[in-house]
Amino acid sequence: MDYKDYYQILGVDRSASAQDIKKAYRRLARKHHPDLSQDPESARRMAELNEANTVLSDPEKRAAYDQLGSEGARGGFRPPPQWDEEHVFHASGSADSDGFSDFFDQLFGRSAYHRQSHARGQTPPDLKGRDQHAVIELDLQDSYQGTQRALQVRSATLDAQGHPVERTRELQVTIPKGVKEGQLIRLAGHGGPGLGNGPAGDLLLEVRFRADPRWHAKERDVYQQLLLAPWEAALGGPIEVQTLAGPLEVNVPAGWKPGRQLRLRGKGLPGPTPGDMYLTLEIALPPADDAASRKAYEAFAQAFAQFHARS
Repeated sequence: MDYKDYYQILGVDRSASAQDIKKAYRRLARKHHPDLSQDPESARRMAELNEANTVLSDPEKRAAYDQLGSEGARGGFRPPPQWDEEHVFHASGSADSDGFSDFFDQLFGRSAYHRQSHARGQTPPDLKGRDQHAVIELDLQDSYQGTQRALQVRSATLDAQGHPVERTRELQVTIPKGVKEGQLIRLAGHGGPGLGNGPAGDLLLEVRFRADPRWHAKERDVYQQLLLAPWEAALGGPIEVQTLAGPLEVNVPAGWKPGRQLRLRGKGLPGPTPGDMYLTLEIALPPADDAASRKAYEAFAQAFAQFHARS
């Protein structure tokens, strides 16, 4: 059985803080998650990251793992003789080693639980399965309306020979109104299997919004471009704008310059306290692609000849 260097897997020092470990895991998970990566090794790499994070993010497991020291890195690793007597891990779901290595299983997983329980003449405890993570990509419009999405979740398990095998599940997910970027949607019972009669863990879906050139969100505030003709920006007045919140009539101030923002309170993402919408002005120039439009531009140029003279 090979030793697993969890610090190396996450690319952090052994002295790394809990926050450093959390940041490293999130950064690498975004890069290697099978739902986002085209790399055929992504499922195996994600299983390694989940395993390393499971140990290093748990103070009890990390302290026990650190006691192995450099001796653990030698070939043909086996748990130290007193491991089962000195370490008993009761954290919910820690016995679920589905998709994890033999190294994890021997130290923290099912094998460790069974050895400890049998050594004490006890029945292995019923424990909740491990929570699992996945990413769901949405359009920003989905947050305004709420919707249903079919999601294919890929994960890795180990076969009888210890080789990673990818499996795919399809789930129907309800997207609530007002969901934000980075928010977690919890699907109870769709995570890793429990131990004994313990319930399955949960599946935590991290929300990400697809890039859209028309608008983007920061928390619950939404930013959208507002394209105006030059005369609309100069003269101002009411105009109708197609927004994520539907068609809205807004009053554009006269003399509005590019880059200025018009704030529409409560028209951002819905929620207990709805966000605001910010319309950012951009000037749109109609094309001069026919005789009538060219004539209009010539008249426009003559009318503003004084402006050119001053500049």
